[in-house]
Amino acid sequence: MGANSSMLSPESSDGSNHPAKLKLGDIPESCVALVLSYLDPPEICKLARLNRAFRAASSADFIWDAKLPSNYQYLVDEYLIKNPTKLGKHEIYARLARPIPFDAGNKEFWVDKRTGGVCLSISSKAMTITGIDDRRYWNYIPTDESRFHTIAYLQQIWWLQVEGDINFRFPSGTYSLLFKLRLGRFTKRSARRLTNHNGVHGWDIKPVQFQLTTPDGQHAVSKCFLENTGNWEYHHVGDFVVDDPNESINIKFSLTQIDCTHTKGGLSIDSVLICPSNIVKDFKALL
Repeated sequence: MGANSSMLSPESSDGSNHPAKLKLGDIPESCVALVLSYLDPPEICKLARLNRAFRAASSADFIWDAKLPSNYQYLVDEYLIKNPTKLGKHEIYARLARPIPFDAGNKEFWVDKRTGGVCLSISSKAMTITGIDDRRYWNYIPTDESRFHTIAYLQQIWWLQVEGDINFRFPSGTYSLLFKLRLGRFTKRSARRLTNHNGVHGWDIKPVQFQLTTPDGQHAVSKCFLENTGNWEYHHVGDFVVDDPNESINIKFSLTQIDCTHTKGGLSIDSVLICPSNIVKDFKALL
């Protein structure tokens, strides 16, 4: 008993009988890694800064394997490198958490840093917009407001029709599709950014219609009046469900207002966002 007690209560470095104090660096790396596996990725990264032991433990493959999308091997093979075994799971997660452009840079996807959900954004340049080549109606405007550095701006038109589609392999789950829109445009004066509402008209007469469809029969339609808030807003089109992460799904979407009894103008179109439905509120909070 005495021998066991002495092992459990070691003498301190000064020879006294007071137990030596354990430091964070004394905790076995495997124990640290096990604790970290229960945390969200941002929390893991914060704790990795504590010391070398935590930093080494935070790179354990089993921690990140459970946090990566179920189809991460396909995403890495298709969009990053052909042999993901050369990378550790932590490095794969870090690379997927950064926007990865494709389709000539007009689309990009990334993994949400907190949840590991796959998100995707589609530029207005990747959409089919009626009248886009006629500068009397539309213009592409360079801006740092957009992740694609360009938005489509409507001067005035009778027939509003914006369509697009995406063919992508998502992990299983429920996803939401949203248009990112704003009435008006920003102008700069004396280094200040101001909202210019000139030309905004016609949106309070009839609602715009949003729509999405998938080949397996999923269909969503929503309508709303666009409000002149001067801010970017996400407009929820609808949700769709992915059952098979090993098959690509084609999603078609549209924004229309084809009542030709009046003109409408002053609309800025940035992009379409597709993300897991449980994190839509996180994106809206960023605007």
